Amino acid sequence: IMATVQEKIELLHEKLAKVKAGGGEKRVEKQHAQGKMTARERLAKLFDDNSFVELDQFVKHRCVNFGQEKKELPGEGVVTGYGTIDGRLVYAFAQDFTVEGGSLGEMHAAKIVKVQRLAMKMGAPIVGINDSGGARIQEAVDALAGYGKIFFENTNASGVIPQISVIMGPCAGGAVYSPALTDFIYMVKHTSQMFITGPAVIKSVTGEEVTAEDLGGAMAHNSVSGVAHFAAEDEDDCIAQIRYLLGFLPSNNMEDAPLVDTGDDPTREDEGLNSLLPDNSNMPYDMKDVIAATVDNGEYYEVQPFYATNIITCFARFDGQSVGIIAN
Repeated sequence: IMATVQEKIELLHEKLAKVKAGGGEKRVEKQHAQGKMTARERLAKLFDDNSFVELDQFVKHRCVNFGQEKKELPGEGVVTGYGTIDGRLVYAFAQDFTVEGGSLGEMHAAKIVKVQRLAMKMGAPIVGINDSGGARIQEAVDALAGYGKIFFENTNASGVIPQISVIMGPCAGGAVYSPALTDFIYMVKHTSQMFITGPAVIKSVTGEEVTAEDLGGAMAHNSVSGVAHFAAEDEDDCIAQIRYLLGFLPSNNMEDAPLVDTGDDPTREDEGLNSLLPDNSNMPYDMKDVIAATVDNGEYYEVQPFYATNIITCFARFDGQSVGIIAN
């Protein structure tokens, strides 16, 4: 008996509901209890209201080893798609920790690679939200090959479109190599970690006991290693900062950054600058005061504010045009 159109529509709705449920209610509650949003909640915050279009939500893995053929993994543990941020086209992927710990398998990687290639084709930025335990070991070399394809697209996109990585969970092994190849890395204090291998392995190999936060937490990478560029107080703050950064960046290497009407007169004079510099050239002064006095509305966005603090790198605007500033 052929299904009616209505029955087909109902079946589609059932499948969509199953995909959107991720790893199930208990795992979602656990994610929330840790101060973390789900993959879809993060994307909903990142993009303009109702602008996100999901791709390939019904993709399934094809692994038949170690009982994987009996497992149904909604969305393959990653949400991919595109939408607008302040009206501009942006592509994104968000790994879903509630599904197999956000682990990366062959088809999980294929979804990410597809969205990377689409971002390149359209000349639009891409944001990657990483919340993954690394490779899905049941898929062995197929998972590792998936990482290789992602890295290849990272290098192809380098210098062509902005690539922003967001660490929003305990990311280990393969999950942290791709972010290191991108332009900017955001981390969230207390809930984000990046390490090649975790504290348990460190202890078994070297005997040294170290916490996940000390080994690869947000401040470890923002102030010591310099791998990360921004540390956010929480996930809401992190997403707001990403939206803010994108406002300074062009969509690709063939375009200019957005021109913003800041309302700050480009011909204004600031008499305060005369008193900022001390008469004695051996006396120190705060370069941030100089930057604030000269840029539009005193607003600037510092990159790596906790690392190598003897130098300042930041984005700002002059007459509404984005500029990069380096100051010591």
